[in-house]
Amino acid sequence: MNNSIFIISIISLLVFLSLTTPSLSASKPCNKDDEKVLFQIKKSLGNPYHLASWQTTLDCCKWYCLKCNKTTGRVVELTIFSGNISGQIPPEVGNLPYLQYLEFRKLTNLTGQIPSSITKLTHLTMLRLSWTNLSGPVPSFISQLKNLNVLDLSFNDLTGTIPPELATLPDLTEMDLSRNKLTGVIPESFGKFSKNFQSLHLSHNQLTGTVPKSLGYLNFTVIDFSRNQLTGDLSMFFGPNKTIQIADFSRNNFQFNLSDVKLPASLTSLDLNHNSIFGGLPAELTGLSLQYLNVSYNRLCGAIPQGRNLQDFDNTSYFHNRCLCGSPLAACT
Repeated sequence: MNNSIFIISIISLLVFLSLTTPSLSASKPCNKDDEKVLFQIKKSLGNPYHLASWQTTLDCCKWYCLKCNKTTGRVVELTIFSGNISGQIPPEVGNLPYLQYLEFRKLTNLTGQIPSSITKLTHLTMLRLSWTNLSGPVPSFISQLKNLNVLDLSFNDLTGTIPPELATLPDLTEMDLSRNKLTGVIPESFGKFSKNFQSLHLSHNQLTGTVPKSLGYLNFTVIDFSRNQLTGDLSMFFGPNKTIQIADFSRNNFQFNLSDVKLPASLTSLDLNHNSIFGGLPAELTGLSLQYLNVSYNRLCGAIPQGRNLQDFDNTSYFHNRCLCGSPLAACT
């Protein structure tokens, strides 16, 4: 009986303590310095309805479009997208010192240049400024963000050349500069990206010149150079030890012998249409699990290899070549 009373007393004490002692897992309130900066950002953007939750009556860690570190209460993510917002990127974003993720996306009335104040964001791992009307150059000062993993500046009106300094970002794994108005060449320095660099998107620009052979030292997963005016040989991106999965080099001026290319087993999508590529289709194609293939509008000759799913693609994947033949094209004679 006494044991029962003792156990009940212990349980009651634990319940009491759980009700009166603050939870160790409770989130820390938003930092007041960060809150002040956020109100400055809101004002710079014209106090848009999209940021209506940004009010003093609510802890700023609970505001829409951002996230805080639960332990410190510092703002670590700012993601403003798909809103009716006009103006420029507020320079005050540089005054959020613990920011790791910065995104302004699908804001078609966002104009101006990328502010240099972002160089103060030394903890930034992802910078995504896409689907806006940002103009001016791709700033070389982005290379100061040494913790950056992902850089996405796609779908803007950026002009000028690609700064070679971007290759000095030691932790970068993905870069997307597609759908801009960039000119000039792909920097030779890009071959010095770290071995962890996997994804490079430069499509729909006005890039010219030969693709640097130094890029062949990297082991990409995704490459998209489509719709530029690039020239040269692409064979360095392929080989039995490569891990490339998606390669789009369509609508350029590439010229090389495809017969000599060794395609890796990892390849699932290959688009070479509208170039000046010659030779024949490699037999290795029959060993791949291709989900997409387009070699049309080139100078290819010879029989299309028979096997796997090569005949599942319709004739538009192969037509307008010099003398390519066999199913799904006309029979070879």
